[in-house]
Amino acid sequence: MTRNVELYDTTLRDGTQSEDISLTTDDKVKIAHKLDELGIHYIEGGWPGSNPKDADFFEKIKTHAFETARITAFGSTCRAEVPPERDENIQALLAAETPVITIFGKSWDIHPINAMNITLEQNLDIIYESLKYLKPRVETLLYDAEHFFDGYKNNREYAMKTLEAAAVARPDCVILCDTNGGCLPHEIETIVQEVKAAVDLPLGIHCHNDSDTAVANTLAAIRAGVVHVQGTINGFGERCGNANLCSIIPNLVLKMGIPCVEEERLKNLVKVSRYVNELANIVHDKHQPYVGASAFAHKGGIHVSAIRKDPTTYEHIPPEKVGNRQRVLVSDLSGASNVLYKAKEFGIDLDSKDAKVREIVKKLKDLENRGYQFEGAEASFELLMEEALGKRENYFELMGYRVIDERKSSKNPPFSEATIMIRVKESIEHTAAIGNGPVNALDNALRKALERFYPELKELKLKDYKVRVLAGEAGTAAVTRVLIESGDKDSRWGTVGVSENIVQASWDALIDSIEYKLRKERSKKDS
Repeated sequence: MTRNVELYDTTLRDGTQSEDISLTTDDKVKIAHKLDELGIHYIEGGWPGSNPKDADFFEKIKTHAFETARITAFGSTCRAEVPPERDENIQALLAAETPVITIFGKSWDIHPINAMNITLEQNLDIIYESLKYLKPRVETLLYDAEHFFDGYKNNREYAMKTLEAAAVARPDCVILCDTNGGCLPHEIETIVQEVKAAVDLPLGIHCHNDSDTAVANTLAAIRAGVVHVQGTINGFGERCGNANLCSIIPNLVLKMGIPCVEEERLKNLVKVSRYVNELANIVHDKHQPYVGASAFAHKGGIHVSAIRKDPTTYEHIPPEKVGNRQRVLVSDLSGASNVLYKAKEFGIDLDSKDAKVREIVKKLKDLENRGYQFEGAEASFELLMEEALGKRENYFELMGYRVIDERKSSKNPPFSEATIMIRVKESIEHTAAIGNGPVNALDNALRKALERFYPELKELKLKDYKVRVLAGEAGTAAVTRVLIESGDKDSRWGTVGVSENIVQASWDALIDSIEYKLRKERSKKDS
């Protein structure tokens, strides 16, 4: 296929209807620019007049310029017995002054009768009158045939009449919507083919994911001839979400040969996916196809051995095409290939015949058996490798620490105080600090002792802290695993500690994090 397909993003409107997502006006403006960088053709900004936030967005966005995208306002047809020129919703759409307007109308016969309390004929009238009124007043007019597929299956004749009413007014595209997300790909493809044969207008597709087939349904519709695709970044949307553009776009470009975005822009896909999640305060799904951190991650030793020789053995596309990267994980399933791959990634010179390789693999599997996990703690694994090779540098020596938790009354919150003694460059530092918990207090005391010697630690920030009880049989004496994610202005890294004592496990992960930062800074100076 070489035909063009338009991309219509509705993250800022339909996506924000997701249960856990809320975006400020400034967030929406920032995301709009990221979508423009990706090469999206239409950005649906919201529903003018429905809420102050959307009204604010359309006012602010007027002063912003876009390279590929056109901002779109969304709304409904006029109400029955209220002509478009007096309908508040229609007038709010025009007041937004966007180059594109999308309105939706009802295609399923149960909606006019049961939900809107109007006749089927009245529904046809408001579809036609709304589109006819808007057509000469906007550059591009799109019509969403809401619940079309359910309507078609329930009453084919009436569903087609709604499209005929719309077609008379000549919108620029008619979008067929699987609003309830209940259809399967073979149904979508067949129905789209039948509609395409009967309607002389460009067709589009809008799918929800309630049957977990929104992406497949969208691709089926494209096979049947639609030229306009609607969806959201990361599949955000009401209930189970919308069709995920982060899967649809690379499938179109890389699998179906439809150049809906330039391949150079496609490299922004991971960046845009994660940026939207960050602003929505949603943890990025590492298992998401194409853009997830695990999408090109390899754990089994046989897999790693194969991809070192030829990545296509276990990768369906080069990850760089979507801005992702190949990763090799280390775990109890690892073999020598995993260790050699990681050594190369870390810039550590290691020969496959070196006995140290087997020693590292043995050590790794022993630690994992004790509860360590290095998949999210690659910084700890890198330090482990250096230690096995006798190259790990000791930046300081612990001489002892003590942590006290205290709560002076039921009206006051508890606090922690940590006292620590360490040896740094022949100097003995004895410091104390308070914190909102024992780990925070230890962190503060350690930094207080070290920053005089290593001022670069001021850049180090704790990004995330996770505790997992590995076996519950021992109750409060159970072994715990602590994963710490740290970062500075350049990067992020993970470290791990395991112990029956949660403070000790946290200390071990914290020490690795600090040593990794110091090692990173030393490497910069050496290079």
